[in-house]
Amino acid sequence: MNNKEFVALMAEKNGTSLKDTSSLLSGLVAEMGNQFEDGASISLTGFGTFEVKKKLERVVVNPSTKQRMLVPPKLVLTFKPSSVLKDKI
Repeated sequence: MNNKEFVALMAEKNGTSLKDTSSLLSGLVAEMGNQFEDGASISLTGFGTFEVKKKLERVVVNPSTKQRMLVPPKLVLTFKPSSVLKDKI
C-alpha cells in the first residue's frame, strides 16, 4: 500500500476529506521527525514504540581484501511492536 492509498483508506474510515487526512498525516510524520531529532522516543498504545538508539563504533573487515575499517558511531531509529500488534500478526 502506498501513501495515496493509505490516505484514501484513512479518509474513508474517518469520514474526512482527503486533503484534511493528508494534512493530518503529514503533520504527524513531521512532528515525529522533530521528536526523533531531539532523541525522544514515541510510544503508541496498541501499536508499538519508536526509539532512537546509538550504535557504537566498530571495526569491520572487507572479506575480499581483508582490509579492516572503522565504522563510526551513528544514531538509528528502532521499532518495537506492542504485544497487541504481535498477536494480530
